[in-house]
Amino acid sequence: MKKTTQSIDVSKITLREMERTLIADDVDASFVEACRTDSRKAAQQLVRRYERKQAERARVAALYKYEDAAAAEGFMYVAGVDEAGRGPLAGPVSVAAVILPRDLYLPKLNDSKKISPKIREELFEEIQAKAIAIGSALIDAKTIDRINIYQATINGMYESIFSLSPRPQKVLIDAVKLDRLSIPSESIIKGDAESASIAAASIVAKVTRDRLMDAYDRQYPEYGFARHKGYGTAEHLAALKKYGPCPIHRLSFEPIHSMYPIEIAD
Repeated sequence: MKKTTQSIDVSKITLREMERTLIADDVDASFVEACRTDSRKAAQQLVRRYERKQAERARVAALYKYEDAAAAEGFMYVAGVDEAGRGPLAGPVSVAAVILPRDLYLPKLNDSKKISPKIREELFEEIQAKAIAIGSALIDAKTIDRINIYQATINGMYESIFSLSPRPQKVLIDAVKLDRLSIPSESIIKGDAESASIAAASIVAKVTRDRLMDAYDRQYPEYGFARHKGYGTAEHLAALKKYGPCPIHRLSFEPIHSMYPIEIAD
């Protein structure tokens, strides 16, 4: 039960005591209101910090709306699926599927493209530690050249979903549809910014791929893969002109295909 603090004159308590109280998850609303009237500058800073924390909690809670709706239908294990790396000229496409506990609070959880590499790494480790299940798939450049990037992404999504244990009861997918999936599913436009589990999958897919591209950078240092992750930057295109494609380049992608028209093996 929350302790009622309405009668407390917060100006009489120390800032350290105020901070400890505001950090707690069950702060009485009357205590917060009293803190707002405190004339101390540091007290107002503590209140603003508390309000930012509450706003972030509300934002993340809203990301579970699709998972909550699925739970209301009786689906307890809901997987989010997303990919990273459809557009680069080199490296694999990375796909991940993640089942999160419905009450898991992951501060700063969002579409992987909207958060910094440092935050992505931190969230990646937390997801790895706290997710119910994670499935991953990497589809290499040769396969992408052979079957096209769209089909490679679809195949990776099926692979990542089928590798989950426990098996998901419903699947939320960023943008695309998986017509051959026997599990109930829902395609969500910009799902990585709308669904907690899709956002988590986007982070797992992105960090997994970025780490692999960093490893490729050590293997093929002339291309600068650690900096651009295989995307068609000016630096990357200049290296392609100078050195030609390496084994992880997607030969079917432009401008590589026009620069080096090599027949793709079936």
